[in-house]
Amino acid sequence: MLEKVLNVSNLVDYQEGSVVSRELLKKSTGSVTIFAFDQGQGLSEHKAPFDALMHIVDGSAKIKISGKTYEVSRGEVIIAPANEPHELKAIEKFKMVLTMLKS
Repeated sequence: MLEKVLNVSNLVDYQEGSVVSRELLKKSTGSVTIFAFDQGQGLSEHKAPFDALMHIVDGSAKIKISGKTYEVSRGEVIIAPANEPHELKAIEKFKMVLTMLKS
């Protein structure tokens, strides 16, 4: 990606009944991806071998990490530790920036 200022809220659009993603950066040490979730959409429980920092940039979601549910909304961040089960569901339309840290 070229050096420039980006408004993350405008990098992906909501699509009815869908989850939309766009990878912004991918390196051997991690990646940064922005997601847009329509209301009621989500990701089923899974594990990742890396820490995952989720920064909510619009709307709100329920994120479950290791069996504990959190409600997060615009401006908040939450970290899913490596190898811990986590899932999420959009309470309302929401966007997040996901930063995966591999090292």
